[in-house]
Amino acid sequence: MSASPSSSAQAAREVIAARLGALRREAELTGHELARRCGWSPAKSSRIERARTPASDADIRAWCKATGAEEEAADLIAANRQAEQMYVQWKKLHRHGMRRAQEEVMPLYRNTHHLRVYCSNVVPGILQTEPYATALLAGIAAFQGTPDDSAAAAASRLERSRVLYEGGHRFAFVLEETVLRYRIGDPEVMAGQLGYLMTVMSLPNVSLGVIPFAAPRRMWPLEAFYLFDTRQASVETLTAAVNVTAPSEVGTYAKAFRELSRMAVHGGAARALVSEAINALG
Repeated sequence: MSASPSSSAQAAREVIAARLGALRREAELTGHELARRCGWSPAKSSRIERARTPASDADIRAWCKATGAEEEAADLIAANRQAEQMYVQWKKLHRHGMRRAQEEVMPLYRNTHHLRVYCSNVVPGILQTEPYATALLAGIAAFQGTPDDSAAAAASRLERSRVLYEGGHRFAFVLEETVLRYRIGDPEVMAGQLGYLMTVMSLPNVSLGVIPFAAPRRMWPLEAFYLFDTRQASVETLTAAVNVTAPSEVGTYAKAFRELSRMAVHGGAARALVSEAINALG
């Protein structure tokens, strides 16, 4: 089984904390002396150095100044910000609504040549119709207790889907059959969404596979994840978005995608499953 979702972020924080500890020792300062120079309690210095408390930009600047290593502050702050971006809570990301979050990821999609997506719960955002996205995002906002701008966010999500029709991009999607059956919105919304999947499947730059209910499982169902070329895997959990950039971890998700894709049916068999789901709507 995979490690906890925040493990990559914590590992990055531990590297930063270790470097801060090394700077303190190189300056021949005790933890108490460092805390005094920074105007902190000794407990705060200890928590930062042991990676129990993430250091803020101001904390890093103060630490580097106290240890005479101000030239290292910029690099450490940059690394610290990258660590924070690895594990971002949805409530924090959506605190001002969801539209902004949709817009912020557009450059990532436009700069990706080969996007691979696995979903076990809902239709991937880039394949969603506007009514489906509105229904889904409204439910997310209600659950999180964040501002409901689902209509605007859905329109922005639709803007993102334009990359499907632009040159220079390839897409591979693997969906569990449950995605076709879960009712997001009313039957009319679902019928429109499933019909759109049939349309997308005909695009020459798109591969869409479906893992049938009855498929022999060589791999268990996973949380939804997105692979942006070979540089980043973005994983969606209930509470947070996890952005993985370590090559070994990205490689593990790529391996999982290959295994899941082998269990999926494609072409006519996949279209038949979508058609069955449409007919089941009544």
